[in-house]
Amino acid sequence: MHLLYADESGSIGDAAQRHFVLARVSVFERETHWIETELNRIAAHFSPLSPHDIELHGSPMRTGRDGWDQFPVADRHNAIIEALKLGVCKRHPQVRLFAAVLEKQNYSGQDIAQVAFEQLSSRFDQYLGRLHRLYQNTQRGLILFDKSATEIRIQTLAREFKYSGHTYGVTRNFAEVPVFLDSRSSRLIQLADLVAYAIFRKYEANDDRYFRQIDRCFDAEGGVTHGLYVR
Repeated sequence: MHLLYADESGSIGDAAQRHFVLARVSVFERETHWIETELNRIAAHFSPLSPHDIELHGSPMRTGRDGWDQFPVADRHNAIIEALKLGVCKRHPQVRLFAAVLEKQNYSGQDIAQVAFEQLSSRFDQYLGRLHRLYQNTQRGLILFDKSATEIRIQTLAREFKYSGHTYGVTRNFAEVPVFLDSRSSRLIQLADLVAYAIFRKYEANDDRYFRQIDRCFDAEGGVTHGLYVR
């Protein structure tokens, strides 16, 4: 099974922000332990005796919020980069990234959360279908969201996409409706946050220092990138 950890960056309702990003990190089930172990090592740099008390979240780490101001700026930036390298790039192609980057002015009057969820659900579903069709590797997927997301709305959309369809068809390869986790208990949800933030910083602030660590890890086949939707 492929587990798809999801998080967002940017606020749909914040008029000062131009973009909304929904990102997902696809991890084969047997890889999760090793990625978590590597992320725990990074957290231990900041709290050797209780690394599990440290949450790796992009915006607080970069800006020094939520207690991160006690650590040097360079150490915080380096930790984000190392987490992206170890959690994503080192494991590529076992890890695949999917992201929808939406410029909010292009979606006036539309449900931006639905557009983003539709884009990523259909692209991940197509990825699993491609594994089956080309490589006889039949897998199912399960989406895991941060609890801060809109749980009821996302689960409703997932059911609609499976039974009623979406713009691009119906989803066929998901094992269940999305599951919601507390990010404090899941390093992989924290990794999805870091990925979403890296993408948001590139498009919102023209700051690609984090994005450069992951730009080759989006789902692609035959030279065509399927995993990154920007509009």
